[in-house]
Amino acid sequence: MAVNEATDEAFMARALELARSAPFTSPNPRVGAVVVRNGVILSEGAHRGAGSPHAEVLALDGIDAAGATLYVNLEPCSHHGRTPPCAPAVAAAGVERVVVATADPDERVSGAGIAHLRRQGIELTLGVLEREAEWLNAAFLHHRRTARSYLSLKLALTMDGRLGAADGSSRWITGDETRRWVHRRRLEVDAVLIGSGTVLADDPALTVRDVVAPRQPTAIVIDGRGRVAPSARIFSRGDVIMVTAMETPHERQVGWKEAGAEVLVLGSSPDGVDLDAVVVEAGRRGMIEILCEGGGRLATELIRRRLVDRMELHFGAKMTGAAGPGIGDLGVTTMADAIGFELIDARPSGHDIIATYVRGA
Repeated sequence: MAVNEATDEAFMARALELARSAPFTSPNPRVGAVVVRNGVILSEGAHRGAGSPHAEVLALDGIDAAGATLYVNLEPCSHHGRTPPCAPAVAAAGVERVVVATADPDERVSGAGIAHLRRQGIELTLGVLEREAEWLNAAFLHHRRTARSYLSLKLALTMDGRLGAADGSSRWITGDETRRWVHRRRLEVDAVLIGSGTVLADDPALTVRDVVAPRQPTAIVIDGRGRVAPSARIFSRGDVIMVTAMETPHERQVGWKEAGAEVLVLGSSPDGVDLDAVVVEAGRRGMIEILCEGGGRLATELIRRRLVDRMELHFGAKMTGAAGPGIGDLGVTTMADAIGFELIDARPSGHDIIATYVRGA
């Protein structure tokens, strides 16, 4: 079959667009599929979440796919989970060629889907728009490779890099459009993470608002000293995990439980709760992505400990000057030791700028 790289990229871009159309599929990846014959799209599909049909199966359902090409942004699965495996279904449909953006590192797949298709005599093309596909499913891929949650950190900053004004106020650095973006991001993640300082300062609910929300993320609050009162608004939302240390008074822990929260006691470090253990435990629970919306102190600790996998900087069109709070000491004394990130996206948002980075080498 003749291969046109530009055509392959165009149809894979459509598969990625379909994958993005489902904001939350955890613990599954976001996958889109496109079936093409003679340059014409025959059918499309997008996975909508755990337990629902996979994108490839949806795209192939009810059509004659003989001699067609299937474009899919992740390797078709080859194991029985909540749904049957996709690779055998693709082969049975008579597809002549399969174009895959990236392999699936899940140990139940990990090349087995591709191997099955090759054994059936299907032509395979791998790595089309691989970089874009990796970014889209970065959290899923990270979790499957490391068993840890993927940690995204969101920071709202002034044009001069401050987290607020000299009096500590930070509402609102960014505008309405950017704040709606935050709510859309909450919808995409398993959990939203904050520290006790943010609860005391803002008394947030951490719910998804201003967009259609079929679900709410879990709220995780780091409070190693029992500072948060059980009357805080965070407990009104349900599905709250209070992460604390042994030093927190038993009475406070009981109060949190009576308010409806789960209390998770982890080991402590000289700087408070062991944040690395938080990421590990969340991963063990199947949470593939956590979005941190905490303040400067928690953000500083996460960056300093190299726990941030993705950084989302929301630059508001305002300036406060050097007196405003910012990121604290990261233990970096020379530029050679600076903590590096790679820019993967930057876009205007009203008068603001949203810049997204991933952790560098």
